[in-house]
Amino acid sequence: MQPEIAVGVTILALCPGGPSSNMITYLAKGDVALSVTLTALSSAITVFTIPILANFSLQYFVGQSAAIALPIGQTMLQIFAIAILPIIVGMTIRQKFLNLARRLEKTANRLAVAFLALIILVLIVHEWNRIPSFIAQVGIAVVLLNTISMAIGFWFGKLFNLNFAQRICIAIEVGIQNATLAIAITAGLLNNPDMAVPAAVYSLFAYATAILTIFYGRRSVQRIDREERSRANNLSARP
Repeated sequence: MQPEIAVGVTILALCPGGPSSNMITYLAKGDVALSVTLTALSSAITVFTIPILANFSLQYFVGQSAAIALPIGQTMLQIFAIAILPIIVGMTIRQKFLNLARRLEKTANRLAVAFLALIILVLIVHEWNRIPSFIAQVGIAVVLLNTISMAIGFWFGKLFNLNFAQRICIAIEVGIQNATLAIAITAGLLNNPDMAVPAAVYSLFAYATAILTIFYGRRSVQRIDREERSRANNLSARP
């Protein structure tokens, strides 16, 4: 792997879960409250960790350092606007207007699926000519980063006896990095388009993984519900 590409992969791995991880968690029947909490906390922490660890990466792979500073106030405001504010609005509507919330839930579910499909389509159309060369450079790296991260997140949830909704949430939160932030750092702050290639390819593959995770999560929740109903029926049938 070229040094600039290696730096790009490392910076991508340093980024927190993106706001889209909350939507994916919702669609996969995961724990949305936990997802939002993890997104907010990890985003706040990486304001300080990304500048330090990204510089280590630059020094190790390229032999140079760069001034990387994420605006703390702006980042905190973004966390509130993207992750916290929608939850507050949703909780308020559900508490004050329960019937309206129940009617809106199915519509919101469909809109979220459509929005996710639109994101994937726009990415593919926008990067169509460069996708083959990008995949050739970093395809294996981003596939391993995404799949191994999600597997570790899910396994740790199982290790600590968390329920399925929490496990699927952690898998998504750990495995779906904020590729937009990685591109902003590499192509923006560092002004190096080559370093942004891993994040561009990752965003395409991660959304494909997200679709599979949503399918797996929904099927698993249906199976768990059937098993619980079956156990309840068996208990009620006992003399």
